[in-house]
Amino acid sequence: MNEEFEKLKDHIENEKKAIEEIKILLKDLSGDPGQKEKKVATAQLASLEKYLGEKNNQVGEILKGLALTKKVPIIVAPVEKVVKPEVKTEEIKHKFVGKADYKEFELSKLEKLTLKRLKKKEKKKKEKKVKSPSQYVMFSNRIFSKISTDLIEEPFFSRTRKDLIKSNLEILPRSYLSMMLLTSVLVLIVSFFLVLFFLFFNFGIELPFITLTEDSLGNRFVKTFWMFIVLPVGSFFILYLYPSLEKKNDENKINQELPFATIHMSSVSGSMIDPTKIFSILVSTGDYPNISKQFIKLLNQINLQGSSLVNSLRSTAFNGPSEKLSDLMGGLATTITSGGDMPNFFEKRAQSLMLDYRLEKEKYAKTAETFMDIYISVVIAAPMILMLLLIMMNVSGLGGGVSAGTISLIMVLGVSTINFAFLMFLHIRGATTGN
Repeated sequence: MNEEFEKLKDHIENEKKAIEEIKILLKDLSGDPGQKEKKVATAQLASLEKYLGEKNNQVGEILKGLALTKKVPIIVAPVEKVVKPEVKTEEIKHKFVGKADYKEFELSKLEKLTLKRLKKKEKKKKEKKVKSPSQYVMFSNRIFSKISTDLIEEPFFSRTRKDLIKSNLEILPRSYLSMMLLTSVLVLIVSFFLVLFFLFFNFGIELPFITLTEDSLGNRFVKTFWMFIVLPVGSFFILYLYPSLEKKNDENKINQELPFATIHMSSVSGSMIDPTKIFSILVSTGDYPNISKQFIKLLNQINLQGSSLVNSLRSTAFNGPSEKLSDLMGGLATTITSGGDMPNFFEKRAQSLMLDYRLEKEKYAKTAETFMDIYISVVIAAPMILMLLLIMMNVSGLGGGVSAGTISLIMVLGVSTINFAFLMFLHIRGATTGN
């Protein structure tokens, strides 16, 4: 009887271990493993299921032999000391591996490495990324924080404040204004030294490049004093307009992704799930990085601030950079409030947005053809004609004694400047059109 109980105990322990191994394999399969790992795990599951079936049959046979209600016959016999066999844990583990009892359960080296790698994946913990402001922004706040706090409420900076909120610059309006002031002061200091330098020196295109000036100090001051005003004021207004350019850039990127994201939302909403889950699904895919930033703001308002879905949609639409996305969120809020058909709403919006997307692409293609013609005529043909004219003027004595090397340097600098200006124009044009 004791031997039967020990045997039953061994079978149950082995079955427990097999079940735990099955749980681990099922968890690994749910984590989207590779094709090779999935094949190994599936084969291992089949082996474990077969092993459990055999052990269950053996347990059933043992239970049949354990009839507790059966009368025990009284046999008078000399009592012998029964020595209980010692069962070691190592032997049980060795038996569970299957080398002696179940050979199909043995793993190859490749399978062991694959399962070890799968187990490491679930041990990885996601680290939270904490963004801190740059040292330059912190230094700007130390110097100009009090002034920025007063100036940011002025009507002149209301546009900058709104653009910073709608864009994804991730900087406070007060900190950005402090950075603008510090940058302007630094440019003012650099401008002072530039004016001081050009009061006494000239900069030319021939060797030596830097020479002493022969003009009077008053004439040089009149010619160079403009840098002391233009450079600081220009840098200030560039930083003043930069948030609006960044907002426009974000708007165009969102508009490029919006038709496809709307189609995705239309297909997901057809399953009649919670509308909040639609935005979570689109964020988790990672296919719409620019729209996901706005959806994350929406989900944070719902999950962290406890706002309702309708109020969060309207708030995100009001503070979003894209008018099309704002219209979509506003229309969705109205549809939810009125109890409308969400799949039909997304389907109609997807059709209109896709039509606008195709029209924008055609317009951009035609604009690119026009720019290509301008580039060929201005950057390729015009410099060649101008260089021929300069050479002819130099040969005929009308060039004012300009050497061939100077003409070549002028042409190289001119073509480089035109190419740089053209590339900057295309970059700005692409940023404003989203292409």
